[in-house]
Amino acid sequence: MSTLETAIPALLHESFIELSARERARSLLDAGTFRELLGPFDRIESPWLPMQGIVCQADDGAVIARGTIDGQPAVVAAIESAFQGGSIGEVSGSKIAGALELALRDCERGRIVRPVVLFETGGVRLQEANLGLAGIAEIQAAIVALRRHVPVVGVIAGMVGCFGGMSLAAALCSYLVVTKQGRLGMNGPEVIEQEAGIEELDASDRRRIWQLIGGEQRAAAGLADILVSDDATAVHDVVRQVFSRGVPAAHRSEEVDTYLARLADIDPATVSPESMRAVFRATATAGQKEDA
Repeated sequence: MSTLETAIPALLHESFIELSARERARSLLDAGTFRELLGPFDRIESPWLPMQGIVCQADDGAVIARGTIDGQPAVVAAIESAFQGGSIGEVSGSKIAGALELALRDCERGRIVRPVVLFETGGVRLQEANLGLAGIAEIQAAIVALRRHVPVVGVIAGMVGCFGGMSLAAALCSYLVVTKQGRLGMNGPEVIEQEAGIEELDASDRRRIWQLIGGEQRAAAGLADILVSDDATAVHDVVRQVFSRGVPAAHRSEEVDTYLARLADIDPATVSPESMRAVFRATATAGQKEDA
């Protein structure tokens, strides 16, 4: 097969990463079922950003969509990285938490709603610090309550990744889907370099960064469940399939003793991507990772 014949099928794929938050949400839902709640025309904007000379966005960077996934009721909360780096403020945090809480109410009444969160965020919006943190806490509480009834699926595609308090929200999800281009960590590379110095971590060393916190590394270490290619159809199919697994017997955040034992096996003097994979490999359940 020629190089051109190999390249053409790849070019025909629609990149999930390059889609906006609204387009990502639409691509995950069954065709023709997308219905946005509290969209731009409702103009629910941050009241705090204009006071600091920052232009608002009419949806505050959070898209909430209802529809169906594989014929079943679903809600998708998608964070827009193009607005304030996907940061979570009072309005965006309340929209996501409120959507999950409404899904929880339905589930408690016996009407199961499938929840998906598309993480593309640096964490709390510093201009709305405490209000944003409160919103993130509400999101985390809603995920924990929801996952007793239905799997909560998180997706980290790239390029911003998922950091700060929202990385904890991602870790609470029943299943976490990542691309190679996605990144997951409590602190971003720039923050680590700023606080600990370039000797600790060079934020410009992109290869090193992805080796440490990239999607492929996180999946190999069992901190994410499914590694998927950057293709909108592939992500849609994986999200559909993962709901068929049902609620896991134990969520990652419930396996405290297991992870403490893994951490005890780490030698800080010899930490490397390879050693981290070796330590955490036992955490990953056989067959959980698949590359679509």
